Amino acid sequence: MKKILPILFAIALLYTAGCTKDSDFLNVQPTSILTNEQAFSDPAQVLSILADLYNRQLDFSGLDNGWASFADFSESFPSENGSAHIVQRNEWGFDAWNTWDYGYIRDLNLFIERATVAKALSDADKTRFLAEARFLRASYYFEMVKRMGGVPLITESLLYDFSGDPTYLQHPRAKEHEIYDFVISEAEAVKNNLPENPNEKSRVTKGAALAMITRAALYAGSIAKYGATTPQVTLPGLEVSIPASMATGYYTKALNAAKELISGSAGSYALYNKKPELAENFASIFLDKGNNPESIWVEDFKLKSGRVQGFTVSTQPRYGAEEEEGGRINPSLNLVESFEKLDNTYAPVPITDAAGNPIFYNNLSEIFAGRDARLHGTVILPGSSFKGRPVDIWAGYQLADGNIITGDDRGAQKTLPGQTAPVQVVGFDGPVSSKEFTAQSGFYLRKYVDPTPGAGSRGTNSEVPFIRYRYAEVLLNAAEAAFELGQADAAAGYMNPVRARAGLTIPLTAADISFDRIVHERRVELAFEGHILFDMKRWRLAHIVWDGNKMTVADLLGNIGSATKRNTQPYGLWPYRLHDAASVNNGKWVFRIVLPALVTGANRFRLGNYYSFIDDNIRANNPKIVRQPNQ
Repeated sequence: MKKILPILFAIALLYTAGCTKDSDFLNVQPTSILTNEQAFSDPAQVLSILADLYNRQLDFSGLDNGWASFADFSESFPSENGSAHIVQRNEWGFDAWNTWDYGYIRDLNLFIERATVAKALSDADKTRFLAEARFLRASYYFEMVKRMGGVPLITESLLYDFSGDPTYLQHPRAKEHEIYDFVISEAEAVKNNLPENPNEKSRVTKGAALAMITRAALYAGSIAKYGATTPQVTLPGLEVSIPASMATGYYTKALNAAKELISGSAGSYALYNKKPELAENFASIFLDKGNNPESIWVEDFKLKSGRVQGFTVSTQPRYGAEEEEGGRINPSLNLVESFEKLDNTYAPVPITDAAGNPIFYNNLSEIFAGRDARLHGTVILPGSSFKGRPVDIWAGYQLADGNIITGDDRGAQKTLPGQTAPVQVVGFDGPVSSKEFTAQSGFYLRKYVDPTPGAGSRGTNSEVPFIRYRYAEVLLNAAEAAFELGQADAAAGYMNPVRARAGLTIPLTAADISFDRIVHERRVELAFEGHILFDMKRWRLAHIVWDGNKMTVADLLGNIGSATKRNTQPYGLWPYRLHDAASVNNGKWVFRIVLPALVTGANRFRLGNYYSFIDDNIRANNPKIVRQPNQ
């Protein structure tokens, strides 16, 4: 008993020591949640908060948000049965492409407010963190204005006072130009507080700020100029549309920002020119993470951190790939034919001679020879290779009477006339009509597709970054702004280095520079980088090139290089091998233009698509939000 009593006393003592008054208990600070002061006391902790804000940045096309946005606008065909609606619908919904994430805006505002008053941060750390957050906020407003036009401009955190009257929290839409002005002015304000370091890619730098200024100002300038062609697309309060009188000012800002970046004031950015083979060099821009002078700001991925993207899994040629995955994006013949010949002329891919007779080729790649090297750097063509092996793209055998022998699966075999044993009659990479994951247009995508071993496996994926801003775009922005300001000679000077890298060695002169040339150059240089939609919108060409009318082969082959060329359906080009023992061309290749069987719709961009739909619930909660025009 004497032993038990001390034990009971000790237990009681521990119990009473562990108890607290209710008031004290309620004041115990949680160990898993940091106070604002704690969160902003350590630069590493602040950087982790900022990293989350970086990760929430919005890109129209990206490598980690699915591949479908790359497979639209007739620039490619979506070779996945669940995505066939992309080429079967006849118009886009008014809610396509919209965004309205004021939760993100609030978090950015809170970060800026809390970092501003943080006492434990050094001046240098605080200056950079605030500049980055203001850039990210401006960048998201840029993404909003591209889609929505003018939106409420909120630059401080809003707090409800639970009074029952929320009207003081309701803000009307700003004018469209006011949002562009905000984006530009914020980038101007923070550019000198960001590092001048071209080797920094995933965090924003002075170069990124200048690149955003030149792009945003160019967009605003073209909306001001070309918006005059669509007077129906406006609102009385200028929530959408920009007065034409403002165009020159914006083009001037775009050109000046581009000049500042090109001058080297933000560091030594340059066109990527590391590899002697021009197509391989162009493809490598999007794969090379080691000292790439062209990329300015990227969304990065790293295998060791577990943050990877599955774009290659979705898009690589399927045959021979890890887990037999891929094939979903098939670039269109429409896009392929837009790449010029090396003499600066436009011409269809030659499948017939002047008399209309089919041209027979000794090999599959011969038909694509003598063209802009960006074609081979953007598209995997028949006769080319990927991951060190030839791709196997061909559609069958053509007989002497013109009939076709093919198969309904990749690598299918049949017995040809005059033979006794079956042979392969279709490529292991397709095309097979309506067979998903095969090259139904006759092509696969090369840009951003990672040839690194394991990158095409779901278990590994790829760490190739998505480039948000790159130097070649800055040069093209400068060229466009200079052209719009009447400086055609300067425009040619900015454009020629981009073209020379692609093997187009005949320099353009001032007389060669036209609006059509500006539009064409951006299309072939920036294909599959998220520009096509917003370029067509800002030039007010979207309702013209995507007019809802089905295309004929004459439409496809005509007016190459014209800014207003119809582009409503993705066509393909299929190679066939001639089987005719009596012909000198036996065993050679012939090509046929095809419209993939699943392409039953035709892209129609309505005037109401120039600005995306604002949800009814948003307008119900805030009556000050005016509705978009033409919806």
